[in-house]
Amino acid sequence: MLIDTYGRVATDLRVSLTDKCNLRCTYCMPEEGLQWLSKTDLLSDDEIVRLVRVAVTDLGVTEVRFTGGEPLLRPGLVSIVERCAALEPRPRMSLTTNGIGLKRTASALKAAGLDRVNVSLDTLRPDVFKTLTRRDRHKDVLEGLEAAREAGLTPVKVNSVLMPGLNADEAPELLAWAVENSYELRFIEQMPLDAQHGWKRDGMITAGDILASLRTRFALTAEDDEERGSAPAERWTVDGGPHRVGVIASVTRPFCRACDRTRLTADGQVRTCLFAREETDLRGALRSGAPDEEIARIWKLAMWGKKAGSGLDDPAFLQPDRPMSAIGG
Repeated sequence: MLIDTYGRVATDLRVSLTDKCNLRCTYCMPEEGLQWLSKTDLLSDDEIVRLVRVAVTDLGVTEVRFTGGEPLLRPGLVSIVERCAALEPRPRMSLTTNGIGLKRTASALKAAGLDRVNVSLDTLRPDVFKTLTRRDRHKDVLEGLEAAREAGLTPVKVNSVLMPGLNADEAPELLAWAVENSYELRFIEQMPLDAQHGWKRDGMITAGDILASLRTRFALTAEDDEERGSAPAERWTVDGGPHRVGVIASVTRPFCRACDRTRLTADGQVRTCLFAREETDLRGALRSGAPDEEIARIWKLAMWGKKAGSGLDDPAFLQPDRPMSAIGG
């Protein structure tokens, strides 16, 4: 198993399939100028499936989340999902996506074995969407969400980031829409993951701000800690249920003590935390002919050294050097 010195066991693997994205969200990357990974630097489909197999069969991983960049841009995505679904024991599999292209691929992903999706959508207003993402694709995301729900990739979770001066007032509107469409909405505090280092703690929309805004329209009942488990989102039932809303407060309410995640970057590096400065190379071991046992040993050693926290609760925290698109959300 993947255990660290604080007794936490990683059973949830996040796999970045590409560093590329077809949006340019202001809180993630600049509009232009990023240098993408070369094809030879990226893990191949076979290498991804092998590392997932080692994680599942040798290291106790039970959940696999495919991320990016934008994972729907990975040509071999459906095949990767299908091959991972054939593993014994079979991991539960999900996908984090911006939703563009999901209308076209939702049914195929479900047939391949994908269980559910998380779709990023920060606003219900097309003009604000264009400002936030620098692309005019709002309709495509809405259609992708509908396709995911119809294909049975449920529960469909919607991830929203609120930004001062743009969509900060939209929390109640987003929740009403999510309830109406049977999506599970999760607000995420803006994190320092932008390549242009524009994030500032002062003025960010906090979990407290979000909840105060939601309570102007809805009655929220907190889920107990035991039901939450290791999930990053604190959740509340809405108006007595059954609908729920979550808030991932990575900055103001860190949840590191219950973390059960390990991360694999698109170029084959293990990251023990989204905000870690250090990475451990698995791609080199793979390509040098290392057996599965050696891959597992390197991975275990990396996770053993995981730090107690992310450091985000330190006011002096500085952003990681690698942009989010290269790491995986």
